[in-house]
Amino acid sequence: MTFVLGQRSRKNLEGVNPRLVRVVERAIKLTEQDFLVIEGVRTEARQRQLFAQGRTAPGPKVTWTLNSNHFAKADGFGAAVDICPWPVDWSKTSKFDAIAKAMFQASEELAIPIRWGADWDRDGKPRERGETDSPHFELV
Repeated sequence: MTFVLGQRSRKNLEGVNPRLVRVVERAIKLTEQDFLVIEGVRTEARQRQLFAQGRTAPGPKVTWTLNSNHFAKADGFGAAVDICPWPVDWSKTSKFDAIAKAMFQASEELAIPIRWGADWDRDGKPRERGETDSPHFELV
């Protein structure tokens, strides 16, 4: 089965670096797990809101920085996206692993290096050091 990016995903890719958009667009064709782009470019206010979560606001911690690659950079584009399985399922890391497999295959095919939030050190061993940002992908 071949999946396609829906309207919501396309909208959330607006303002994201075109190189990363190409990786996402290729990955959706390669993946065995349908996915949704839940966030692309963020404002500083949105980042502060996410940073407060689990600290001064209710909910689990979802970010560890106030300086995000989701912000528009000097070139005018954001360099990160957050992707989750569709239908949305936060509980099964295997679904995120399937998305990562497609993202890395697309990255390699297009010669556009990326980093995954579940493998920050890029050693191919997800979550070995407590890395938990499975939805996050960014340009290197």
